[in-house]
Amino acid sequence: MPPRPRMLAAAIAAALALGAQAVPASAAGDPAATTSRGVEIPAFYTPPSELPGADGTLVRSEPLPLALSLPGIDGPLPGRATRLMYKSTDANGEAVAVTGAYIEPAARWHGEGPRPLVAVAPGTMGQGDQCAASMALEHPLQLNGQTVSVGYEDLSVYRLLLRGVAVVVTDYVGLGTTDRLHTYVNRVDGAHAVLDAVRAARSLDSASVTPESRVGLFGYSQGGGATAAAAELQPAYAPDVHLAGTYAGAPPADLTEVTKAIDGSDLAGALGWSLNGFLQTEPALRPIADRYVNDAGEAALKDLSTMCVGDALFGYGGDSSTDWTKTGQSLSDVIRAEPALQDFLAEQRIGALKPAGPVRVATGTADDLVPHGQARRLAVDWCDKGAKVTYVPVLLPGVGSGLLNHFAPLLTDQGNAISWLTDRLAGKPAGSNCWSMPAQP
Repeated sequence: MPPRPRMLAAAIAAALALGAQAVPASAAGDPAATTSRGVEIPAFYTPPSELPGADGTLVRSEPLPLALSLPGIDGPLPGRATRLMYKSTDANGEAVAVTGAYIEPAARWHGEGPRPLVAVAPGTMGQGDQCAASMALEHPLQLNGQTVSVGYEDLSVYRLLLRGVAVVVTDYVGLGTTDRLHTYVNRVDGAHAVLDAVRAARSLDSASVTPESRVGLFGYSQGGGATAAAAELQPAYAPDVHLAGTYAGAPPADLTEVTKAIDGSDLAGALGWSLNGFLQTEPALRPIADRYVNDAGEAALKDLSTMCVGDALFGYGGDSSTDWTKTGQSLSDVIRAEPALQDFLAEQRIGALKPAGPVRVATGTADDLVPHGQARRLAVDWCDKGAKVTYVPVLLPGVGSGLLNHFAPLLTDQGNAISWLTDRLAGKPAGSNCWSMPAQP
């Protein structure tokens, strides 16, 4: 089992490197607010009883104070943030409220055309509402003795803002909003949340972006899966959102393979988030869960449903799903035994459709948490469909920790990924290295 306190300390250190602040448990505030693991979820995140009809329509907005901000002559640096709630549609065709944040950069855009917009799809944050990325912009580290949430995506957001690129961040379906559970790694929910965030940002009166602004998508890990799915679904779901480029880093394109990899890993808690999300989307799977999941498993699922990444690393790192089943089978064993689960995961597979616009797929060759092989397969699938793909294998040695093998490429490749995407936003044509895939690792 991995040294959990050491992992927790590393997570806290990473947050402090971003200028994070500790947040104590909140006292009672607005009576409409709720609390998750001692953190008050502002009343803003409680959706109204009725939502607008059109996807991407703003439900509400308010100023969002950035934790890392400096005064500037023309306004705060690196920009002025607005908290958003907007309407989207989930995988079952139901209207759903999604929250996020838009940041208008203080820096000028020096590229061709109007100021561009990038939708940032966060990596794995957790399943508790306090883990939402929009809250992490205000509180990069939440640490109160009951939860640990680290806003590591703030780094990519700020790097884009410094280039004069406007940014909208989605919290995903059910993360932050208090009316439902987050549908972790759901292909359709993630894609729709990303694309509708673009629509919502463009409708803000305070935003300088316009319908003519070039749009890019940026995501790693869970975010890489969401942006990859969004690039595939954009032509049918959001034809008004024209994509200049999509970065999909370490995308979990094949959840069957990812499930096998994370079981027993540092991030084994993600199995619980996945299963919770599956049951939220497809209640017909509940009888299968009831047949297999034991009392310890049910307790873990309930516990994880309010946890962030730091909590899961500390509480469930290294655990095996065999401890959660009545039969002693792993979750992968159960999937192999149940056609309904196989069919559900097949529907979550990314790579069956041609993506819109050029895409950059990056994956660490030593990544054994979100396995390198299935991410490379996504690039091959897209190449076979005639897509313009830039495939980037990040060559780093394995270090024995699945978590480090997964997150090291995020940090080492992030600058190159942002430069590639910025070039697309500036109108520079993208190449493709599909021809080289047979020789690529």
